[in-house]
Amino acid sequence: MPLKPAILELGTGVSLHGRSHTEAAQRAVWDAIHHGSILFVGLFDQETAESMVVEVTVAVPEPDQVDHQVVLSALPYGGPTLRVVQGGMAVEGREGSGDWTIMANAAVIVKLDVD
Repeated sequence: MPLKPAILELGTGVSLHGRSHTEAAQRAVWDAIHHGSILFVGLFDQETAESMVVEVTVAVPEPDQVDHQVVLSALPYGGPTLRVVQGGMAVEGREGSGDWTIMANAAVIVKLDVD
């Protein structure tokens, strides 16, 4: 059976002082998945929850600075994939300080085999 998109979750994550694109991305994914509970998956068997496909897209200023494994560790279920794209935001709190805040945005799409 074909997989069908069932859930779209959105989140924002910030690394305030560490300039860590990975930390901001992981926090964005955590934020996306912790604003709700996917109750209807419990209506299916356990195999459905374990076999769901989770597609994550994260936007950060410097995509090559993201550790994919660390970001995906925020997901409790499913077979996750991660795509990191240019986006997000980098803000220097005090001009010339070198203290940059990194903001990431995440979109998490959950696909289920429900027909």
